[in-house]
Amino acid sequence: MFFYILKRIALMIPTLFGVMLLTFAVTQFVPGGPVEQLLSNMEGLGKGGEVSAGTSMYRGDSGLDAERVEKLKKLYGFDKPPLTRFLSMMKNYLVFDFGSSYYYHQSVVNLVISRMPVSMSLGLWSFIIVYGVCIPLGIHKAIRDGSRFDILSSTAILIGYAIPGFVLAIVLIVLFGGGSFWNLFPLRGIVSDGWSEMGTIQKILDYLWHMVLPILSGAVGSLAVMTMLTKNSFLEEIRKQYVLTARAKGLSETQVLYKHVFRNGIIPIITGFPGYFIAAFFTGSLLIETIFSLDGMGLLAYQSVLNRDYPVVLGTLYFFTIIGLFSRLLSDLSYVVVDPRISFDSAE
Repeated sequence: MFFYILKRIALMIPTLFGVMLLTFAVTQFVPGGPVEQLLSNMEGLGKGGEVSAGTSMYRGDSGLDAERVEKLKKLYGFDKPPLTRFLSMMKNYLVFDFGSSYYYHQSVVNLVISRMPVSMSLGLWSFIIVYGVCIPLGIHKAIRDGSRFDILSSTAILIGYAIPGFVLAIVLIVLFGGGSFWNLFPLRGIVSDGWSEMGTIQKILDYLWHMVLPILSGAVGSLAVMTMLTKNSFLEEIRKQYVLTARAKGLSETQVLYKHVFRNGIIPIITGFPGYFIAAFFTGSLLIETIFSLDGMGLLAYQSVLNRDYPVVLGTLYFFTIIGLFSRLLSDLSYVVVDPRISFDSAE
């Protein structure tokens, strides 16, 4: 097991390097880079960095002298060859030095930390709701397979799955956000103005009050997937021979379910637990955050790409790629923890 983990970690290095190299190469060919955007803003040519002639060369069109353009390139480090810049970037990234944002003019680390609470709030509560609901609901559906409850619940969750999260968010806003019906929940931020002056209980209630609609919008789609996965996993186990043997020995249905079926049927669910749990903390939903005016990681990533804010784009990609690789490793290792019959010794 130890050597297997070492091999997996060793394979992460070329994977991470390849992801960063490919992304860095793509950014070199994307028109309207940070220098062009700054020049266009200075000359009032528009935030998108476009000119009337349809070209991205600004020396003749903007009237800026070559010396000033070169100073701007040096400011952003574009006076060096791409390979030199990439190697220098990776050297800094090894010590988690992601530099400063071109657009927000602050440290990338501080910028990510400031946006993290929103994404963590959305992800953590969605995680709790999804796993807290889908496991008991999926087990109950497996036990009552083919019943009216199973059919009606499957219909409901599949309808929820078919509705995109942003569409559901709009529907909830219309119904409960002061649209055409009831004004029950706020539509902006995760806390109210003056939140810092509230008491502890008021702060908690105000926070939960703000999170109801965004969490429902983001969690409904995942509920369907996890519920059906749980149902199918347990249904497959219930039909196996060892269950009939356990029943023949006189064990009650509760004993058969929770002493024999549960530990086998829960394996596909639990093995995805580490990856989903980690992703819940660090990812964001662009559409949900935009609709509810939440400054989270999803909105930050979108704005960074739009503004060609390469330190934020590449820095967050580096960090989240590491998180994703380790979460995948934890998911694989959880197989051994949940099911001792599985071993990676042969892979060593």
